[in-house]
Amino acid sequence: MTEEIQEKYDKVKDLITEEEFLSRMNDFKSQEVDNPFMNASGFADMVVGELITEEVEVVSEKPEYAVDTIDKLEEGSKDVTISGRVISISNPRSFKTRKGQNGEVCNVELKDNTGEIRAVFWTQNIKLLKNIKEGNIIQIKNVDIKDGFSGLEANLRPRSTVKQLAEDPSKFPEYEETITDIADIKPDTKVNVIARIVRIPTIRSYEKNGKEGKVASIELQDASGKISYTLWNKNVELIDSLKLEDGDTVKIIQAQARERIDRDGNSEISLTHWDGRIIKGDFDVPEVEQEFTPIADLSEQKDVSIIGIVSRLQDVRTFTRKTDGNEGKLRNFDVRDVTGEIRVTLWGDDTDLPIKKGDIVKIIGGDVRYDEYTQSQYSMNTNFNTQITINPENLPIEELDELESLKNELRPTPIGEIYTIDDDGIEIDVVGRILSVEDINEFQRDDGSVGIVRSVLFADESGKVRLALWNERAQEDYKVGDAYQIENARTRLGMYSVDLNIGTTSRVIKLSEEQASARFIPELSTLEKTLYDYKKISDLDEDDQDVIVIGRIIELYEVRKFDRDNGDEGFVRNMEVADDTGSLKVVLWDDDAKKEFEVGQPIKLQNPRLSLDMDNRIEANVNRSTAILEPSESELEKLPSQEELMEAIYVSKPIEALTEDDTNVCVTGTIKEVFTQRTILKKCPNCRANVEETDDEYICDNCGNVFDEPDYILMIPTRIEDDTGEIQVTFFDNLAEELIGMKKEEIVSLVEDGYSIEDKIEDLNGQTIEIIANVSFDEYNEENRLNPKKILSKYF
Repeated sequence: MTEEIQEKYDKVKDLITEEEFLSRMNDFKSQEVDNPFMNASGFADMVVGELITEEVEVVSEKPEYAVDTIDKLEEGSKDVTISGRVISISNPRSFKTRKGQNGEVCNVELKDNTGEIRAVFWTQNIKLLKNIKEGNIIQIKNVDIKDGFSGLEANLRPRSTVKQLAEDPSKFPEYEETITDIADIKPDTKVNVIARIVRIPTIRSYEKNGKEGKVASIELQDASGKISYTLWNKNVELIDSLKLEDGDTVKIIQAQARERIDRDGNSEISLTHWDGRIIKGDFDVPEVEQEFTPIADLSEQKDVSIIGIVSRLQDVRTFTRKTDGNEGKLRNFDVRDVTGEIRVTLWGDDTDLPIKKGDIVKIIGGDVRYDEYTQSQYSMNTNFNTQITINPENLPIEELDELESLKNELRPTPIGEIYTIDDDGIEIDVVGRILSVEDINEFQRDDGSVGIVRSVLFADESGKVRLALWNERAQEDYKVGDAYQIENARTRLGMYSVDLNIGTTSRVIKLSEEQASARFIPELSTLEKTLYDYKKISDLDEDDQDVIVIGRIIELYEVRKFDRDNGDEGFVRNMEVADDTGSLKVVLWDDDAKKEFEVGQPIKLQNPRLSLDMDNRIEANVNRSTAILEPSESELEKLPSQEELMEAIYVSKPIEALTEDDTNVCVTGTIKEVFTQRTILKKCPNCRANVEETDDEYICDNCGNVFDEPDYILMIPTRIEDDTGEIQVTFFDNLAEELIGMKKEEIVSLVEDGYSIEDKIEDLNGQTIEIIANVSFDEYNEENRLNPKKILSKYF
């Protein structure tokens, strides 16, 4: 322990052991690890300060305390001792060092009979001012004299000390804390005032010489009048650090009075905070009752104050100013009280205020104007002198209860209740999770421009609703399971449902899982179990709705193009999905048909449309209300592997044992007979009816379509047999190509050129084939037949 630390310990040795003293010093050192100004002496002072309150030592003018007067101080002097009467003590201001560490600085104005000087107290020195106030005479040892902003400054070192001196009128001027009435303030003077804060406008940004600064002008009032008090840059932090609010009373020491020209060209006096001090307290100042106008009573007028609930909020919008071409910002929100509602517009820095729907907001000094586009016919503009307080703490209990009751009216609408709304364009809020997301679609507006829209299925525990997200809203990255709060959605009545439009004025707010839990939004798995019925494939029925089917893709077919009635091109693709109970044909359309899939891929179909196909079997159509999802880990654990599914689904049967309802049976047989009469079928591209060529063109007798080139279907009818019986099997297109070993285009070309392929087809007789097929009943021939799906092998 050094001599200096020992001296400090001696002050408290009766209260703490030396070991405990050093331990507490280490504790403080750990807490101040990021403070570059603290040293062992400072930590020791902190321990002493915890245990005792030291009286400021008053010393007389002994020889060892003799110093030069302020007028004799010179720039560059080191380890100087100065003394003077404290005229003002500034509020500490924060700063960051070049290394990014936090620090504080406090300026003290000292004066003797020869002059005055600013003493600069840094982070580790500020504690020395604990028992010092304006009017005291102090001596500061170990300071460096430097040239400062407004003259010489005495900068304290880490080892600087402060002593209080006795009164000596021969060396130090008298101190009198004169309080000046606002009405008596003269320009170019420093004054002390006691006043009540009437208004605290929003802190604003500005740029000067390429640097950004901050400014806030507080409005003060005493019994004699009002005045503006401006804080600059770091000083604006005093509003938060002192927790200043309108209605507070303050004493301001050494405020600088200046004369300026206001917006109307008139001369006015204002105050500026430089090195003075703001003291918040209970001072004797007349009460100022702020008048708040009921919203229903508003009319065109300036400097109006209101208080209410944020009932509607829009996102920030940017625009280009006509005056200078720079970017500006604005934000609209509605404020509601018990009498009515009005739209408020924020500009510039005010748009960054953390306003949320449901917040209580107090606006002092807004300008009301006529606005034909709002329901109330009026709107309020804020300006640089407007105070906007979010969730003020100084409201009467009665008023707070009244506003809280309004807040309860803003609760989101349960999604299950949306279907009861019978008007278009009703604005509501909803919260929930995304169940499915469709791809972005483009559309052409009436003016020829291109817009985009995306459909999303959204749900809470009460139901689900389809969202139509337009333009910028459609471009955001949405994922199934994510939770959102959606504000200002508008109802859109459909034939059988009510959807929600999410446009420019809507707000789409993504919620964290913590926020979702706080709003009681169930997890995705819980929602799915609540809103959908998980079904095995064998249990599906054509009338089923709101089901989820989970399986693996066991078969993928090629994407096919077709022409719609309006001339647009469409796409369709079939796949087969299986679980451990059976398989299901799934029909994909357009964008879904063009997605990448793989055999063996697990798939989750949310709300497919179920129907019967031509063979009277259940098939699933993926439409706009269907989501194709990846199963969760827990769902995958219950799904058999691809190999296990193939073994369970593809059951081998002899022909004699086949029944009408069999699907995915594995049949092995030898081709007994091949029918060669109609190998190529010609189809109408429009309705798929059979057509015949007439005078170098085709006319469909079914739909009247006239065309030059039909669609060709390759067909090879056969009968196969095994030891138990025989059955009809007809192969089409891809399977027919695989069976005969020729491409359809090649066969069509040969036939069109007058060549026959009968010999090639008849060569199939006697070939043994192993196929996967479904069984159906041929009512015309009154027998079962096989509809092949896959050729596993073929051989002679």
